[in-house]
Order: sequence, then structure tokens, then C-alpha cells
Amino acid sequence: MFTGLVETIGTVSSLVPLDPSTSGGNGTSLTISDCSSILTDAALGDSISVNGTCLTVTELDSSRHRFKVGVAPETLRRTNLGGLKEGSRVNLERAVLGSTRMGGHFVQGHVDTIATIVSVTPDGNALTFRLQPREREPLRYIVEKGYITLDGASLTITRVNDEEGWFEVMLISYTQERVVMAGKTAGEGVNVEIDIVGKLVEKSVVGYFEREAQAEGGRGPAILEKIVGRLVEAKVGAMQQQQR
Repeated sequence: MFTGLVETIGTVSSLVPLDPSTSGGNGTSLTISDCSSILTDAALGDSISVNGTCLTVTELDSSRHRFKVGVAPETLRRTNLGGLKEGSRVNLERAVLGSTRMGGHFVQGHVDTIATIVSVTPDGNALTFRLQPREREPLRYIVEKGYITLDGASLTITRVNDEEGWFEVMLISYTQERVVMAGKTAGEGVNVEIDIVGKLVEKSVVGYFEREAQAEGGRGPAILEKIVGRLVEAKVGAMQQQQR
């Protein structure tokens, strides 16, 4: 578990394909350097978020300020880690402790999709990023003023357009100095993790309505009928208002 508060930015110093005969797949071993601040209490087997992806430390060299992680083929396909190269910079965060202040939000380090940066627009000393998810489905959980994790950084959603399939976040100058996304441009991809709370709420609500429908012989629960009725009334009222 992580908070989405990036602790430091590391540098990919080596990418070595793993031997399929020993690793069980065509994965990659990443060596990440220039990250001494997060290695003071690190140990083999620890979890470290690399661009928002929870990975396990397989080798540790604190004297040289670097560590290694293995990245499975599935992870390479589902995240932007497959596009890294020597010299790439990555956001890093250690797993939380029980005493950690939750300045961000609950982040699992499980990437849901990749979003493409559509545009970067300066707004004073801040930057507004418009992003389009690779799949439409994650948009159902993206709400204005809600949380989202981009390349491991906890950010607040400022705008959402479900019809056009994009959302926006803003990076203030302080954040720009501490995350890799600030250096990205239109066309580049970022890892996206949706706030787990939205998924849990949806599953609970769907489960409730399914149970109620079964109890009423397939007929929708009364509360759902009331909600639909109110939505229809509001829609009709808005249409009538526009015609006047």
C-alpha cells in the first residue's frame, strides 16, 4: 500500500531481459539508481512503487544507491514500464508504514490502464494536463475533485468529459519539481490507477440491487424506480426549459 506522495525520482541505469528458462517469462530486470533517500531502510523483498507500479526489490546495493526489480511480461504490457530506456526517470515511493501520515490517498500500486497526454496547457505557474485513457471503462470511476494516481503520484481531478473521453489534472509548481509527469509532453503515456473506493462502492451497490431484484421476482427495487423517475423528470424539465 502506498500514499501517492512521490518520495524521490530515480534513474533507470540498466534494463536486462530475463532468461525465460529461469524467470518463467520474457520479463525485464530494471536497475534504478540515484535514489539513496529511499534505500536507508530498504531490504530484499520490499515493495517499491515505480511509476505507480508495485514491484519487489530483488537486489539491493545501498553503497551505490541503486536497487533492482523484476518486471513481468504482463506488467510490461499493462504499464508504461515497457517503454522505459536507460536514462529514463521514474517516480519512486516506499510502501507505507503504520505511522505514515496519509497526505495522498490509498494507492495499491496496481495500474488499471495507460492514459495518453492530449495536451499540456500553462496556467500561471501551474500546468494543466488533459489525458485520454486507453480504454473507456475507467472513466466511470473518474469524477471531478476525486483522486487519481498518475505514474504513482496522487492528484486531484479538475475536469472530466465522459462524452469525449478525457479528464484533466493540474500540477502546481511545487509538484512539477517532484514528479516525472511534469517533463512529459503530448503523445506520451502515463500509468493510471483509479481510486479503489469507487470500485468498492460500485460493487456493493450493484450487489444490493441484484439481491433486491431477486427478492422481488426480477422486478427492480422501489428505490431504483424512484431514482429513475426523478432523473426522467429532471431531464424533461430541462428540455422544457430550453424550449421556452
